[in-house]
Amino acid sequence: MRILEIENLKKSYTTPDGEILTVIDVPGFALESGEQIALSGESGSGKTTFLNLVAGILRPDGGRIFLGGEDVTALSEAARDRLRADKIGYIFQTFNLLQGYTALENVLLGMMFGKGADKGFALGLLERVGLGDRAGYKPSQLSVGQQQRVALARALANRPALVLADEPTGNLDPGTAGKAVSLIKEMCAESGAALLLVSHDDKVLGNFGGVKDLGEINRAPRGGIEK
Repeated sequence: MRILEIENLKKSYTTPDGEILTVIDVPGFALESGEQIALSGESGSGKTTFLNLVAGILRPDGGRIFLGGEDVTALSEAARDRLRADKIGYIFQTFNLLQGYTALENVLLGMMFGKGADKGFALGLLERVGLGDRAGYKPSQLSVGQQQRVALARALANRPALVLADEPTGNLDPGTAGKAVSLIKEMCAESGAALLLVSHDDKVLGNFGGVKDLGEINRAPRGGIEK
């Protein structure tokens, strides 16, 4: 079963000069339930824009995105927010943790937008990522690698069908990055979630049997401007 299917997806921006910069032009892309795929691409190649379109954070200019068979592009903003909370876990490069809240509270707050807070499950996730004894710590009291693991626990808190990871090791040292990728893949496999990870790091990409170059599926000219 396909968890994600994309048809003729397009996204452009207008430059200050009034010209149209095409960032995403993807004729087709699909991801099976439970599948783990990495997308490679240099900085500025549209990787984050692509993930934000899949997540429903951005609305495309054209094309359709099906998540679990539901057409995301046909939904209202509020409905996209609900769908994202129910079916998608997102690991941001900068983690986006709320600094005034503890690790446990960050995970619980993520649950509030989905099926509702479950303290026992949240604590179990933190224990699984090795932070059971750090549940009461705030982000500033955690290392960068530990913050990344909190972000992973939060992404899995609503038992998503799809996890999106945007350069999740970009702020980690090489040793920690390798362990982080292994943990992300392992926990997605355990939960049955499909994983779509984007990175420009060859060492990260080497952890995946399935790697696709965004440039091969995206027809938008690199750095090009179309009028």
